Amino acid sequence: MKKKDEHIAFARHLRRSSTEAEQALWNRIRNNQIKDVKFRRQQPLGPYTVDFICFEHRLIIEVDGGQHATTVHHDELRTNWFTQRGYKVMRFWNNEVLQNMEGVLQVIAESLQPAPRS
Repeated sequence: MKKKDEHIAFARHLRRSSTEAEQALWNRIRNNQIKDVKFRRQQPLGPYTVDFICFEHRLIIEVDGGQHATTVHHDELRTNWFTQRGYKVMRFWNNEVLQNMEGVLQVIAESLQPAPRS
């Protein structure tokens, strides 16, 4: 695991070098724009850095580019690490974010709904 300072520096680097899709999604979810929920971007969490996280709802959003098609096993290990700690992980492809932003935002908003009571 990286030292804390290195992890924070790496997260800062990722914020500065965000992909077009990450920047587009961030512009739509930042400042409590979706369901008045606070998201953070490029947040260190354990040994990983997540694209977006809402601590209140324990929701992680990952925006994946084509390189993730070859890192499926690594992504599964990351997802398992998060879910074992009570987080829900949502993954969207870059092209999905760029071509269907409203659909992506709707899926995110629906995931923030309280569970129906029986």
